[in-house]
Amino acid sequence: MRWYIAILYRLLRLAGHLPLRWLHGIGAAFGWLVWCVHGTPRARAQTSLSLALTQLSTEKRQALVRRSLVQSGKSLLEVAKIWSGDLAATLALVRQVRGVELFDQALADSRGLIIAAPHLGCWELLNFWLCSRTPIAIVYRPPRQAALEPLLLKARGALAAEQVRAEGTGVRKLYKRLSAGGVVGILPDQQPKQGEGEFAPFFDTPALTIVLLSRLAQRTGAQVLFAFAERLPRGTGYCIHFLPAPDGIAAEDLPTAVIALNRGVENCVRLAPEQYQWTYKRYSIRPPGDTRKVY
Repeated sequence: MRWYIAILYRLLRLAGHLPLRWLHGIGAAFGWLVWCVHGTPRARAQTSLSLALTQLSTEKRQALVRRSLVQSGKSLLEVAKIWSGDLAATLALVRQVRGVELFDQALADSRGLIIAAPHLGCWELLNFWLCSRTPIAIVYRPPRQAALEPLLLKARGALAAEQVRAEGTGVRKLYKRLSAGGVVGILPDQQPKQGEGEFAPFFDTPALTIVLLSRLAQRTGAQVLFAFAERLPRGTGYCIHFLPAPDGIAAEDLPTAVIALNRGVENCVRLAPEQYQWTYKRYSIRPPGDTRKVY
């Protein structure tokens, strides 16, 4: 780990001693500032929402952009609390778990389980909670700034999860784990590289969608559940949600499978739309024949 990344890690650990409501307050202020300066994050969120939620009026979309940037600010600061190193205190932030019976039943079934966790709410806390209940492998894509990868691995190390790159030998490990009845966590709304996915409607607008999750489910017979950790008001904690996967997510026909995958993400987002990462360039790669430069 490079010296400046080590310093960043130490600062995060120190900030983790602050109450969650303070961290959320500071993050909310930062998000409000991002809204006020009319910068790139605000423009990206506006573009994504104009493609995704076309039924909303301009005024309602703008209000949602503002709330989502405030929530994004909270997400930046809250990781200090999640990565503080105090596992008991981190898990105590979970105030409620809705749909936990789905999770327990899937574990008891012992035929493998894929947790599809969108960029919604606090997915780092969801990882901790899952690891407290069962051994799990977490699929990740290396950050664009390679120097940050050691920080992520170290910060998440307390999870005791197997962190697997979504490539080559890593994918083979996922098949092996699921075939043995294990649990794997995947971000279902991560945009793949050009030529590595299938286009499917995401809130009625085509988006390049990963096929790894559906292929894993097809070939191993593993069950799929969607999950996210909703941020509660005033820094009081989080509520974890488990939702069943839509029918067809493990279909042999990949277009059918990825349509179901995106529908599952949509079902989660509708429960807390302001906590979705709308600043992510979900629609940047366009289908053949669509020459628009969206972002």
